[in-house]
Amino acid sequence: MVGRQDEHGLDGPPEYPAATDEIGVRPDVNLLETLLDHVRKGELRIPKFQRPFVWRPDQMLDLFDSIERGYPIGSMLLWETSAELESLSIVGDLMIPDVSPGRSVTYILDGHQRLSTLYATLYRHDTAYSSDSGDWIWHVYRVLGQGDSRINRYVHWKKPGPPPANYLPVRSVLRTLDFLAYARDLAKSIGDGAYFDELIEEAEQVAQRIKSYKVSVVTLLGGSLAQAVEVFSRVNSKGQSMSPDQMVSALTYKGQGEESLANSIAAILDGVAAEGFGEINSTIGFRALLAVAGEEEVTGAHWDVLARRMEGKVSQAVQDTDVALSRAVEFLRGDIGVPLARLIPYNNQLMLLTLFFHLRPDPSDEQIEVLIRWFWITSWAGHFASVNSTTSRQSIQDMRAFATGRKRLRDFEGGQGMFDFADQRARPYPERFDLRSARVRAYLLWELKEFPLRKSTDGQSYQVVDTIRRLDTAAFRRVSGKTGLANGSNPANRVILEVDSGVTARAYLLSMLDVSSSEHGDLGVSQEAYARLSAGEDDAFIDLRAAELARRERSFIDSIGAVPPPAFAADAEIDTE
Repeated sequence: MVGRQDEHGLDGPPEYPAATDEIGVRPDVNLLETLLDHVRKGELRIPKFQRPFVWRPDQMLDLFDSIERGYPIGSMLLWETSAELESLSIVGDLMIPDVSPGRSVTYILDGHQRLSTLYATLYRHDTAYSSDSGDWIWHVYRVLGQGDSRINRYVHWKKPGPPPANYLPVRSVLRTLDFLAYARDLAKSIGDGAYFDELIEEAEQVAQRIKSYKVSVVTLLGGSLAQAVEVFSRVNSKGQSMSPDQMVSALTYKGQGEESLANSIAAILDGVAAEGFGEINSTIGFRALLAVAGEEEVTGAHWDVLARRMEGKVSQAVQDTDVALSRAVEFLRGDIGVPLARLIPYNNQLMLLTLFFHLRPDPSDEQIEVLIRWFWITSWAGHFASVNSTTSRQSIQDMRAFATGRKRLRDFEGGQGMFDFADQRARPYPERFDLRSARVRAYLLWELKEFPLRKSTDGQSYQVVDTIRRLDTAAFRRVSGKTGLANGSNPANRVILEVDSGVTARAYLLSMLDVSSSEHGDLGVSQEAYARLSAGEDDAFIDLRAAELARRERSFIDSIGAVPPPAFAADAEIDTE
């Protein structure tokens, strides 16, 4: 049990609420070392419904730097309860014991990442590690002898062999014997002189600052899991709300060896990513699962009420979502030509497609044709640019009606539904390249269909989608980097290319294109545009290529049967959900 502390940081008797069905709150200030000791004894535990450890190495180093400088690292939110929750037996990568019989258990609601970082780095005993296995992240060092620098002096050591002698392992600062062992090794390396004394004095100061650091702790006393989660949802260390998937995951978690909802969704999305489609946002995975489970309010529900409705349905919904999401991704890849999740114009499109393929795993050819039109038209028209709970609910109702055959395409005509294509006009060709714009992503999907291949400088062909997958945003290379160009941010000033040292995008276009040989292999560069680029008239080149790309994209829009856009270009609206 994590008890109340007095002004000296010593444990005092805990304070309990007057009634067991009410929740009490106790604010404390705990010594960091005392808090971690409760973890070591198994009395402070991480419930299994918490999401896994996800901190990046730089976040771990920043935490130690803040502690040494005496900066606040945010309060911890704990829950002291008689309720028995399944909890993790590993914190960071270190085992912790089961709680001793007769001892109370306190659970970590907010602070998992911070406590895992501190416990697994400060309490480890081993000195050997493999840089290939990834356990190097738990080996943190404080570089001694750098002076009073403002930069972060904490590092990881990933190279083969031991680190330099002036690298103080943080695992030695809480244990006197380990600290003395480090001092002996340091003396052997640099000698027992003035420099040694300076480094040891600095190391002692570091150890004292970490050992004397105090953490603000708010402990919830008694109450129910729903009450504890509600408190967490309103206030945590960063002043952010608990995400809906975390909240419903916590409220529906029953233990008995089952995975939490959040972990189940993460496993589904990891499977999709492992197949090369890339990372899907966990929130959209959660919304897809809710829609598959029969819910219509997926964006602004009362999550405690939703959790009660979801009881008993989570396991089946997870299985159904896994299958339906795979079918939706297969449709996006094969029928639309979406190679990566990050290029889907709107996340809600993926959620609705998952719902469709759950309800209609074997759609008719006519339904597939309608879905293809629906995807492109809603992408061009910005149909999901400002989704709220009402429009989201209507979209789910529309998709359910379409999938089950209760409505055909003609039934939507003249209405306001998302399948009323006559009411959705394509937005103009974007005049600014910005991947946060759904219109830009829709344009890029068309470009990938129009120009799927490139040739390397040695004449070998390669798929541009592989380049995007490998290089991410670095694949979209500027043709002209001249300053002062009014149209320099236009998509026509970008070419998807491998990064070949010494070969600029301009040089590639001038040396690799044969603008007279193929209408669709010239990357939208006309002969006149090519001549302007050769003459150094970059602004004219961009304007001419933009006009050509817009013309070809408009032809594709016409072929889909969409309401064509205006002829002029328009600024790319930032409408990422």
